[in-house]
Amino acid sequence: MKKIILGLLAISFLLVTSCSDDKKDPIDMPTCNDGIKNGDETGIDCGGSCEPCAGEEDVSGLITENTTWNSNNIYILNGKVVVSDGVTLTIEPGTIIKGKQGVGSLASALIVARGGKLMAEGTEDKPIIMTSILDNIEVGETSGDNLSVSDNGLWGGLIVLGKAKGSFKGDVSEVQIEGIPASDTFGLYGGDDDSDNSGVLKYISIRHGGAEIGEGNEINGLTLGAVGNGTVIDNIEVVANFDDGIEFFGGSVNASNLLVWAQGDDGLDIDQAYSGTISNALVIQGDSSDHAFEIDGPEGSSEGRFTIENTTIIGNQNTSRGEYADYRDLAMGATNNIFAYGFQASSDVELDNDGVATNYNNDKLEFGAWEIVLPAGVDDVKDIFVNKAENVSVQGFGDNATAVEMDAATVGADTDVFDWTYANQNDAY
Repeated sequence: MKKIILGLLAISFLLVTSCSDDKKDPIDMPTCNDGIKNGDETGIDCGGSCEPCAGEEDVSGLITENTTWNSNNIYILNGKVVVSDGVTLTIEPGTIIKGKQGVGSLASALIVARGGKLMAEGTEDKPIIMTSILDNIEVGETSGDNLSVSDNGLWGGLIVLGKAKGSFKGDVSEVQIEGIPASDTFGLYGGDDDSDNSGVLKYISIRHGGAEIGEGNEINGLTLGAVGNGTVIDNIEVVANFDDGIEFFGGSVNASNLLVWAQGDDGLDIDQAYSGTISNALVIQGDSSDHAFEIDGPEGSSEGRFTIENTTIIGNQNTSRGEYADYRDLAMGATNNIFAYGFQASSDVELDNDGVATNYNNDKLEFGAWEIVLPAGVDDVKDIFVNKAENVSVQGFGDNATAVEMDAATVGADTDVFDWTYANQNDAY
């Protein structure tokens, strides 16, 4: 019996100290020292290398206790992974997360439920990467080389849900987020706490997502449902998402330094009386993109006003749908200091209906400075601003817009802050 026990102990030691690529629990992941016997070793001997002992970790279902994902592992989302109420998921800088393929109920996504918290603080040098399992990116890298912006819908996306206010049909206080079946109660969002804190999201790149869960119902790259202004969202990139890049459903969270490239639908989408500020954003249309901005207003009786400011939007000559912006329903808020170029002559900034035109007349929808490089065939910048309301006329729509040369813009995003992004590395702008 003693020989058997000793044999088991020896096997156990070999397993713990191995530096193979086998799957490992991140909690038990050993660290590597340099193999030099100098008396201050803090890890195992990895054959003279200080590279991390990399592995993969399959994750699925509910996360029910505080958990840390580290950059030594690649985390594979097997279906929906949900950070439960009262639980914090911490993701270290440089960590790579890959979503498995699947549609409908099998679509993979990382979801932060109401009351859950995501502490995902990447850095410029070590961003957190969320991508498809088909991406050949490896530990320590910031990109693979086998996928392009034409590869989308390969997994779901990142969904963060909070307890802040939204304006919902019937004046209910909570609703189910799009992209998650109604039977999954972790998909509820909404409440009355505008200072709600869902964590910190910094330097995150979300790629190749937007899996379909139903007919015409896809997951956004980053979905924010009633997220409160206690949450920090800064330096987020969404690339090649099949649906919208980033969508705000109600809530009061402020978001800065956002980049969306080659989305399949809208770049920045606002709904249900989102009342925060989006600042320093860059939207780069792809071959299948629709609007750079799609803005909806309240669905219930409560109102909320968004602000979009200091943003650059870049059109695409190949898309059959590409537009600057569509303001719909009862949109309320302000769009200030926008620089736009590269759009087609048919592209417009549109007031979609009577309700939004009325809000414009009542100063509930405001437009600050827009500077636009005119497409060939457009002689007057005001021709880009179109009122499509059937029964409500407007005056002065487009008065704050100016035609500029490409190198003469005085408004728009500071694009230097996006040097860390996949888009910049691939010369997208």
